[in-house]
Amino acid sequence: MTSPLHEVDGDAQLSPVISIAPIILPSPNRGSDLHLKVSAPVIGESLPTILFSHGNGQSLHAYGPLIDYWAAHGFVVIQPTHLDSRVLGLSADDSRRPNLWRFREQDIADILDGLDRIERETPIIRGRLDRSRIAIAGHSWGGQTASAFLGARHPDPGNGSIVNRKDDRVKAGVLLAVPGSGRDLTQHAARTFPFLYPDYSGMTAPTLIVMGDHDQGRLSVRGPDWWRDAYDLSPSPKALFTAFGGEHSLGGIPGYEARETTDERPERVAEIQRLSTAFLRTALYPGNPAFAQAAAKLAAETAPEGQLETK
Repeated sequence: MTSPLHEVDGDAQLSPVISIAPIILPSPNRGSDLHLKVSAPVIGESLPTILFSHGNGQSLHAYGPLIDYWAAHGFVVIQPTHLDSRVLGLSADDSRRPNLWRFREQDIADILDGLDRIERETPIIRGRLDRSRIAIAGHSWGGQTASAFLGARHPDPGNGSIVNRKDDRVKAGVLLAVPGSGRDLTQHAARTFPFLYPDYSGMTAPTLIVMGDHDQGRLSVRGPDWWRDAYDLSPSPKALFTAFGGEHSLGGIPGYEARETTDERPERVAEIQRLSTAFLRTALYPGNPAFAQAAAKLAAETAPEGQLETK
């Protein structure tokens, strides 16, 4: 049986989804073991995988509107709970806090290195993964975390060295509301997030960047255009979807009833679902026309949810 990616384009034939959590990866140097959620379609073999990094304070329980959609369309999705999650409740003086960015990146590396174990402990995906087709996605801080594995670099605030986490196992990405240039951080953000100085010039992997044109945020002295830097400052091939009226939650991607959603709009979420799925289909399966078809459909709409740019 082939992947549902090659079998369905309409919602009528989508696969049911099964999720299992927590899958636990022992992490002796982390202070607490890494908990994962694995979601997968019931049908299909040789399935591509998406690693998803959540935004600040979230957990493996969040982002159902994206995770469920991707899984129903033929992807296995693996979600870690990073140490900054509210469910873990780290105290303000926890010694790990200055290195939360480092633990986040190590979480992703541990998942990539631990796929054999994850597959063994998750019956729904055992023997069903196509290891040659791995993508990464993330929202907000999770977007910054994900970008590192696509080739973006940033300074280590501890010693000033350049952190390079590019991993050739990761073939493509989707970055949602990913932070822009560190030159434009507010003074408070620069003090609080001294690692948030991304250099996107080495982010060579095919990537879709999604931003909202009403995302004012609290990190930058610039306006919403700050959130497009990952597109403007990186080499091709890239795509940028600017969601009209979109704020930081992009219409409601953090959850079906998330308090963080200040701009609730199901139509906006649906467009992001469709475009991100189509982009990954084309990026992971060269020659697949899904993204070109999705772009043409968006361009033909009389009242589109946003604007698409490519390079």
